[in-house]
Amino acid sequence: MSESALQKELKQAAVNPKLAWDMHSINVLDNATALWLWQVWGRKLPAGLNLKPEHLRLINKWQTQTVPVSAPSHFSAEQATVYLSQLILDVLGQLLNFVTLLGQLLLDITHLLRHPGDIPWAEISITIFEAGVRALGITALVGFLIGIVLSYLSALQLKLFGAEIYIIDILGLSVIRELGPLLAAILVAGRSGSAMTAQIGIMRVTEELDALSAMGISHSLRLTLPKVAALTMAMPLLSVWTSSAALIGGMFSAQNTLDISYEQFLLKLPDAVPLLNLFIGLGKSAVFGLMIALIACHFGFRIKPNTESLGNETTNSVVAAITVVIMVDALFAILFMDVGMP
Repeated sequence: MSESALQKELKQAAVNPKLAWDMHSINVLDNATALWLWQVWGRKLPAGLNLKPEHLRLINKWQTQTVPVSAPSHFSAEQATVYLSQLILDVLGQLLNFVTLLGQLLLDITHLLRHPGDIPWAEISITIFEAGVRALGITALVGFLIGIVLSYLSALQLKLFGAEIYIIDILGLSVIRELGPLLAAILVAGRSGSAMTAQIGIMRVTEELDALSAMGISHSLRLTLPKVAALTMAMPLLSVWTSSAALIGGMFSAQNTLDISYEQFLLKLPDAVPLLNLFIGLGKSAVFGLMIALIACHFGFRIKPNTESLGNETTNSVVAAITVVIMVDALFAILFMDVGMP
């Protein structure tokens, strides 16, 4: 019997004053069940009730307490206006904090140019290792598989027109200029960006940030700048690594599906893809790394000292970083539309 059917049957029995309720044999009665029975009985004890004293005290407790009843929500224009205004204010507040973080970063760079001895080399090298070296495996694997898929799908179409040799042009331009940097940035945003946000959040929860402030250590100089510098330097290298893996996968697929040898692929690739495309890919990768690190630090400093905020802001960091990476990539595609094309 379902809960609603049982509740309906008990309500029908509760209105009969001739019925007796013998519940003395019940050994365990929790608070939720006591409230449920109290509501079934119409918020009063039935006449013929046989109940253990401890259970009776549990039910009597609800006589002096008011059970909150949630009022049904109705949509209104006023509620929509309040929600939209709060959303706009939150977005503007985040933009202001982001600009403040970027301004502080510029001030730190100016300070380090005047005082090179204060450059946090240890923090930068550790971040390069964690965000760059440890990401080599996953980026190579994904790049290799994407190269195989792209080459195989392109080969199916090129065979129809007898233009198999142009698979080198398709793979070279798409991988070196677009897919390599974009794949590396998305993987780093999901892997390293979330780790950076969680790291700062854990420091907030354990009050390490307050300890740094008490000791007069700059959060921006010791936390933000090393992450930004490390990702800005590591992302171009990861982009080249991912593009190389994708081209190797494309060569492997082209050799098996179109009978294009590895030597032929490597000899024609420099002619099919001008060198300027490599510089465009490296430039956008550096911008990707800068934006991922800034967004990770921005959301990391927004975390409040509780675990719920830690999870929410880490998720927001990954989503925002991937979104910004795609937007920046689209901006680069528009700005350099006619640059580097064969």
